[in-house]
Amino acid sequence: TSGELRIAGEVVNDVPPSKRGIAMVFQSYALYPHMTVYDNMAFSMKIGKENKAEIDRRVRQAAEILQLTKYLDRLPKAMSGGQRQRVAIGRAIVRNPKVFLFDEPLSNLDAALRVATRIEIAKLKESMPNTTMIYVTHDQVEAMTLADRIVVLKDGHIEQVGTPMDLYKKPGNLFVAQFIGSPAMNILPATIDKTGNPTVVSHVGGRKATVPIATPASAKGAAVSFGVRPEDLIIASGADYLFEGAVDYVEQLGEVQLVYVDIGRADLPLVTKLPGNVEVKRGSTLRLSANGEDLHIFDTDGRSFALHEAEAKAA
Repeated sequence: TSGELRIAGEVVNDVPPSKRGIAMVFQSYALYPHMTVYDNMAFSMKIGKENKAEIDRRVRQAAEILQLTKYLDRLPKAMSGGQRQRVAIGRAIVRNPKVFLFDEPLSNLDAALRVATRIEIAKLKESMPNTTMIYVTHDQVEAMTLADRIVVLKDGHIEQVGTPMDLYKKPGNLFVAQFIGSPAMNILPATIDKTGNPTVVSHVGGRKATVPIATPASAKGAAVSFGVRPEDLIIASGADYLFEGAVDYVEQLGEVQLVYVDIGRADLPLVTKLPGNVEVKRGSTLRLSANGEDLHIFDTDGRSFALHEAEAKAA
């Protein structure tokens, strides 16, 4: 609100960008094609007229961290995409920044390189505990595996801030609930039959679910959204179950299988993620259940009732 930009507590509005202690790693590698790896990493320090010995020390230190030492004399065109991205990261490291800004650094890599380079960035983060890293991505796997805290943005607005598991276990609204997790959370229309704690809702097929979340008396009879993640659904062994329907389709992935169940829902089938060794036949009837702690209720505005409860306690 004051119009001041602060980095590590210092106002930097009038400080030149090169002196602010920020290093950027771009989506495109932006390497100079005619320069070796060493020269690409050293270029910013040479422009800043750093001491040659200090330049050499920092470049070789960064190369050691990123396992690039044996490539220092190569040109970028002689390297893989993952190696070039590590050079771009190394170019940022040598500046000893207070803040790293990563702009979707893995989006130009293929699937295998994305995994390998993501691990490298995770190791880099651990090796530099006193450095702040701000990482922009559309890939929830990158966000969940790399982040200490995630800020979920939509249309320029912050939807929720929290640790990866906070967002996964306690999504604050429908957008976060369906954005985090793969496949996305199952969302069904439901009605609140009993308020208080626990809350009882009825959903598709007239089945009822008891959810250990508090709701106000005014919510009785309200139309809500009822959610459960595919991986939280299990095959029911007795008469107590949440959903029943015919198996519409099975995607066998080996370790797990995605089972699509027709529960009489007009728009989409219910999706459950079951172990790959469980025999499920297309057309067979399946009954599914879940623990109450893994169920979610969202109001007409899409906000979680668990968030309502947390705000009430805080007040």
